[in-house]
Amino acid sequence: MLLKRGAEAELHLDSWYGMKVIIKRRVEKRYRIRELDEEIRSYRTTHEAVMMHRAKECGVPTPTIFMVDLTDKSIIMEYIQGVRLKDILDGLPEDEKRRILTEVGRLIGLMHRKNVIHGDLTTSNIIVTKDGKIYFIDFGLSEFSDEIEKRGVDLHLMKRALQSTHHAYFEEYFREVLNGYSEVVGKEETEKIISKIREIEKRGRYISKR
Repeated sequence: MLLKRGAEAELHLDSWYGMKVIIKRRVEKRYRIRELDEEIRSYRTTHEAVMMHRAKECGVPTPTIFMVDLTDKSIIMEYIQGVRLKDILDGLPEDEKRRILTEVGRLIGLMHRKNVIHGDLTTSNIIVTKDGKIYFIDFGLSEFSDEIEKRGVDLHLMKRALQSTHHAYFEEYFREVLNGYSEVVGKEETEKIISKIREIEKRGRYISKR
């Protein structure tokens, strides 16, 4: 069953050896030379699987990968039974909101401490299970980097996602994320990141006025 069709890939809910799984398949781009398209899709499929595994090694829950199929340019992974944080955040009790947002920040910190940049940090790419466990998904834009710029961009994306979807409370929400982040990377490093986020925001305002 097709769940989502994006510019780069399709997500299918399927069964694999009796298990419910997600199959992420990178679609062919007919405007590219066929050999180049094969190479790009193979690389991105492998890279995403590696990044998901590295995030898991950092202590960040991600779907378990069962198989990488480079012929089909697909990843077969665990189906996480849960809901997107985007869809439930505003309706949660205050204590649960704080717990989840602080944990989200802590998990981002665990990745950044090991130079894993998610690349698409939004509340749509965070799944919360019935028992409150948090999973990060969609590592298609992820990369390795020790640059403070990359970390700043990662957290800036999260701030913008909160502002866009949860406008009334986004400052409070983002503060909780930063609290959790600081628990892992330390206050001094967090202040550097906050400064970088301000710099990124100023750049955006300057460009929009041009």
